[in-house]
Amino acid sequence: MTVLDLKSLSLRHVNSALQNASSETSWVLENPMGKHAVAAGLRESLKVDIKGSVGYYCGGMNKNADVVVHGSVGPGVAENMMSGSIYVKGNASQYAGASAHGGTLVIEGNSSSRCGISMKGIDIIVQGNVGHMSAFMAQAGNLVVCGNAGEALGDSIYEANIYILGEVKSLGADCIEKQMTEKHKKLLTKLLAIAKIKNLSSKDFRRYGSARSLYNFKIDNTY
Repeated sequence: MTVLDLKSLSLRHVNSALQNASSETSWVLENPMGKHAVAAGLRESLKVDIKGSVGYYCGGMNKNADVVVHGSVGPGVAENMMSGSIYVKGNASQYAGASAHGGTLVIEGNSSSRCGISMKGIDIIVQGNVGHMSAFMAQAGNLVVCGNAGEALGDSIYEANIYILGEVKSLGADCIEKQMTEKHKKLLTKLLAIAKIKNLSSKDFRRYGSARSLYNFKIDNTY
């Protein structure tokens, strides 16, 4: 295991070491002190423990690495992630998991507005609440919320699935409640297990998705 201290090393040095790691697969980053873009652009199957809170775009563009943040994260955690996982022990700010194509993002606390915006295949599990316009224009993947959701949930959603345990303040354009089939229950059970959530059952969640009414042009709407 290699320990890097962001109090004495530059962020560029730390990220370069992680991006070019060859034989060492286990890393600890100490004293992140809210710095931005920590552990961004990783490509190898690394395990990275970040001992504290970070700023913008932590783990952005992640591919293959498993990152654990022992604190909270600023806007854009896991932005454009391709694979691997990011586990946040605290809260997340705005647009967590934005445009991410794959992998898993777990947030133990709450996530702010636009969580999962334009998600394209990522699985996001939030153990707390999410803010307004979460899953806005979400194209593929799954957003699981074990708490409540703010206004305009799933606005302009495509084919992503949203699973909510708590209350929804309002639904966005073209987002409706959908049937919770056995297939969806099995998938949700798997996602809860990945997030190490043992006290909740998939049968208590509701599923939301696209009504698909925005897919087609309607001539009546032009008048």
